[in-house]
Amino acid sequence: MKLSFTATVAAAALFTSGIAASATELRLSHQWSTSDVRHEVAQIVADEVAAADVDLEIKIFPSASLFKAREQYNPLSRGQLDMTVLPLSYAGGQQPAYNLTLMPGLVKNHDHAARMNDSEFMGKIEEIMAGDDVKVLVHGYLAGGFAGKDGCITAPEHMEGKQTRAAGKAFEQMLAGAGASIASMASSEIYNAMQTGVLDAANTSSSSFVSYRIYEQVACYTPAGEYALWFMYQPLLMNKATFDGLTEDQQAALMAASEKAQAYYLEEAKKQDAESAKVFADNGVEIAQMSAEEFEAWRALAQETSYKAFVEETPGGQELLDLALSVD
Repeated sequence: MKLSFTATVAAAALFTSGIAASATELRLSHQWSTSDVRHEVAQIVADEVAAADVDLEIKIFPSASLFKAREQYNPLSRGQLDMTVLPLSYAGGQQPAYNLTLMPGLVKNHDHAARMNDSEFMGKIEEIMAGDDVKVLVHGYLAGGFAGKDGCITAPEHMEGKQTRAAGKAFEQMLAGAGASIASMASSEIYNAMQTGVLDAANTSSSSFVSYRIYEQVACYTPAGEYALWFMYQPLLMNKATFDGLTEDQQAALMAASEKAQAYYLEEAKKQDAESAKVFADNGVEIAQMSAEEFEAWRALAQETSYKAFVEETPGGQELLDLALSVD
């Protein structure tokens, strides 16, 4: 018995909706707002994959709405989460080698960071991730600088006797070695701590310096420029088994989307540093730049403090550190 034209169309529509309903959905978690560059990177990947029409959808859960900020790596590794944008050093407790991705003086500027992403060092980090069933889709570093309440901070001697906030354990070790007293706190607490005299100086990311209006409390700002100390690796990661389980077309779409997102990430990271300097200057804050000699002085201090502690605490740490330092 032949189907009527109407019945045929209805059957085709039902069949098509069944295919659409079976499209693979991936869950991507991160801790930032939808206006943050890291969300934008995730959104580029999601949009490009959707446009590729390969029956793959990426649903983004921003603002730590799915997992808490520091509790994303283990679910990712176990396949309970498909994708995340994550500062890899957050997982330094599980894999001490990851602490090298937030280490003073290993990366000097964004172009150097891009070379790090393609280096043997990063290859070793990716091998460790693969052992946890984790794969990198988008490499990316964000940078930061220093701000001083009463003067500029570009060299180790400028930290002597100052009460400072540092971004990360390794930075605390290095700045303590320079003679500073460390006050541990979140970036969101820097403003009040400077306003009440608790802090003389702070080290954090370019975006945090602007979003928390630190320019209202300081005399001098040293942004990330040709030389900077603070670079934090914050990639877009995926569960490796989930990636391997996709079709070839889906994998190809993901990789193409990730390549586009990575180029955007690098350019936007550079813009954040430049824009932060402009905001501080527009608010009457002196802008200082770190010289090559000052950068090397910081790195020498890090060798005796942060790097030494890392090697002592990390199996195979010296080899990894040497690989990182070998990237020109």
